[in-house]
Amino acid sequence: MSSSDSFDVAEREVVDHVFEIQPSAAVDLGFHAYDGRLPDLSTGATESWASRADRLLARVEAIEPGTLTPSRAIDRFLLRLLLEDPLFGLRESTDLDRNPMGYVGAVSLTSYLVRDYAPVAERVAAIVRLLESLPKLFDQGRVRMRGALPRPFVEIALSMGEGIPGHFADAEAFAAPAGMNGRVAKARATAESALAGFLRWLREEKLPGATDDFALGPGRFQRLLFVREGIEAPFDEMRRAGEADLARNRDRLAEIARTQGVGPNELYGLMSRDHPAADEVLASARAYVDETRAFVAAKALVSIPEPAVCRVEETPVYGRATTTASLNPPGPFDAKTPEGVYFVTLVDSGWTPAQQAEWLRSLNRPALRNITVHEVYPGHYLQFLHLRSTSGSLVRKVYRSPSFVEGWAHYAEQLAVESGFHGGDAWAEVAQLHDALLRNCRLLSAIGLHTAGWTVDRAAQLFEVEGHLDPLPARREALRGTFDPEYFCYTLGKLAILDARRRVLGSRFGGSLRAFHDAVLGSGCPPIGLLDRILEDPSAG
Repeated sequence: MSSSDSFDVAEREVVDHVFEIQPSAAVDLGFHAYDGRLPDLSTGATESWASRADRLLARVEAIEPGTLTPSRAIDRFLLRLLLEDPLFGLRESTDLDRNPMGYVGAVSLTSYLVRDYAPVAERVAAIVRLLESLPKLFDQGRVRMRGALPRPFVEIALSMGEGIPGHFADAEAFAAPAGMNGRVAKARATAESALAGFLRWLREEKLPGATDDFALGPGRFQRLLFVREGIEAPFDEMRRAGEADLARNRDRLAEIARTQGVGPNELYGLMSRDHPAADEVLASARAYVDETRAFVAAKALVSIPEPAVCRVEETPVYGRATTTASLNPPGPFDAKTPEGVYFVTLVDSGWTPAQQAEWLRSLNRPALRNITVHEVYPGHYLQFLHLRSTSGSLVRKVYRSPSFVEGWAHYAEQLAVESGFHGGDAWAEVAQLHDALLRNCRLLSAIGLHTAGWTVDRAAQLFEVEGHLDPLPARREALRGTFDPEYFCYTLGKLAILDARRRVLGSRFGGSLRAFHDAVLGSGCPPIGLLDRILEDPSAG
């Protein structure tokens, strides 16, 4: 067997093996043989999985890069990271032994409800299988999480869990037209009982003894940079780059504020007054989807693969504890539909009037336009349209680097303002700077929380002072950093793309932004640490 054939076989085996422990990722990508499946997260099963992953990793590393084309040599590195990432989670960050969110988060039915990839009856059958499997998953979580758990992880898992029964109710309503709501109702009752027991266990047995020990520590944080992004440079370099970007954004915001005769906080205050009413948020977001698409086309910023359809919906109840807005993209292997779903989190009726008003101020019109740039055009939705249309290898379509994905969308915000978005309106740039400062704070908080002993309160203060957030969203952002240390990815990825643009836009792309952007998106979503190599060597793309 030639090296090329041997690599092809290893590629398929690695991807299939990773999907065994991450079946929901396979479903999101469009591999529907994994529909309705939950992973076996018992200690014995994950140890067996890890042992085979070790053997596959040795096979991949035994293939000499010099025997492969430049493109496949990069794919070899991707396969390595594809295995090393979950191994890191199992053995080093021990996520399954300390984070109940991994179990509560496994109950998402969104892909089955919103993606029209198969007949309703087929999708409902998958929902039923998943619901019926949940009691076993929660039992495995109880067995694994014997020790004290980080308090933020427990609190957020409990918050997420409160919205899940409503999510199950959505599934039952979804099944009704197919006459299958009875099957869902039966499975739902079993799943809700198991969920209630798991949440009760968290609340009564784990929360009282919870600790503030959430940090990865410097060594594991540095390791995270490699297994997720292929970066070996010290994380202190990332911190310095983040501080410099924060200073640039802060200075530019102060300059705009001076032209308005106010300070930065007053500037945000003025902008936040221009917000839609609670019942107008979704309609505004839909209008901005149309506006941003027309802008991208008019400015020839990046190609828009057709067909392109993105609808706007309210964030499902279970996801409201952790997201302001998000995109459910079309999977690159879902041939039937290119449709994306742009979710926006609305006011929670359970909040106090002051909290509701605070949330609406954060969704002011300039901010919501900028969010739409990030989530839809030319951000995530357009990015995933390119991923669907690329002729890249299996692993190129499977691998999704957080810093590449989020870095592109964050870069898109700056690109839009540079290109005169919304007629060059100053408020468009203020909104973009607001979100840039937010992402700067995320990067610095991730490093502080996980390597420097920062508390949640200290991180929240950073978001209030430098990110100009009100206390409620500031604390939500700080809490996110405890369980999502890679939310540094927005700024890290944006800076990498800007740096690549500075170096190769003229020399390789003749100054054409569209050609540069098409090349970036045509490379898949590889580790951001490989972006330079891919763009500078066309044969590696």
